Amino acid sequence: MSKPEGTERGGQSNSDNSEEKDWAAVKALFDNAKTTKKPRPPNPSNAVTIAVSSRTLFNMVKERKVFVEEGLERYVAHQLELEDQPFTSGVSFPFVKALMNVNARLRELYPDSEELFDIVLMTNNHAQVGVRLINSINYYDLTIERFCMTGGESPIGYLKAYMTNLYLSKDSKKVQEAIEEGIAAATMFACDSENELSDTQLRVAFDGDAVLFSDESEIIVKEHGLDTFFRHEKEFENKPLAQGPLKCFLEALGKLQRKFYAKNQRNSCPIRTYLVTARSAASAGARVLKTLRSWGLEVDEALFLAGAPKGPLLQKIRPHIFFDDQMFHIEGAQELGTIAAHVPYGIGQKYHKGKRIDTSDAEKK
Repeated sequence: MSKPEGTERGGQSNSDNSEEKDWAAVKALFDNAKTTKKPRPPNPSNAVTIAVSSRTLFNMVKERKVFVEEGLERYVAHQLELEDQPFTSGVSFPFVKALMNVNARLRELYPDSEELFDIVLMTNNHAQVGVRLINSINYYDLTIERFCMTGGESPIGYLKAYMTNLYLSKDSKKVQEAIEEGIAAATMFACDSENELSDTQLRVAFDGDAVLFSDESEIIVKEHGLDTFFRHEKEFENKPLAQGPLKCFLEALGKLQRKFYAKNQRNSCPIRTYLVTARSAASAGARVLKTLRSWGLEVDEALFLAGAPKGPLLQKIRPHIFFDDQMFHIEGAQELGTIAAHVPYGIGQKYHKGKRIDTSDAEKK
């Protein structure tokens, strides 16, 4: 997602000048602080903003159980009783740590740059719970300075105000709302046993159709079969696919990758991206690669599986996060220790393992 433009061609508005002065003051405050070693947060208008929910950042299963079974008042009291006890890490925690590592590398190369990841805690928790969240963030030495605690209300309306490039949550309804608002978003799923992940390189894996690209080709597969799909992709090989909900996040990653390439650090770049698609390469791969080229984007590795399971390959890649629109791919990834994030977008939501879901039965459950 591109950041909203603050001005038209040329001059800055008064509000833009005011914002710049505010951020200059924040910069000075952090630069002059003697008591903190934490780096100052970047200006959101230049940063790649990642909003994570408290239930993805930390393991709050026990707390959620208290809320569901005993109600809000008991939940808040429980959090106050334990506010000096940090939460254990959650499913997005390794991803956040990897973002921080990229920031550290960028600051070494570009000490004054504002083009960094900015991590925001986006939660519908009440402000009373904020102290425990802050204590936990400080305990793990996480660089998260911006919070949004909405006291039981949905935080989705604040995502654009926080200039969010990616929103990660455990609440599928909120994720769906975010995507409908044009914000890249996904529902995160933990695994019983996670693969060991790189400490020095952020690895992000994307499915293609209905994730990076629209679901236009997937509709043809589902409704007309593979033969028609192959003919369609060959016929329209030189016509770029429309963008999908995660295209803008790949674009944001590419922007930061190019800062390392500019310093001749392509081979040691701390960001690596993967396209992991069920498409066949010879029959339907050219359109995908030409689409990325037309966007001015690239991925480090493109893996065409021709319908084979994605789990074993992801186990080899060991990404910090894998985005896919179909739950059976998410489940296959989970089974082999990959942290996966479901993108509820497109016609794939009406199917499971190739079979159309009976919506009347689903509504009864």
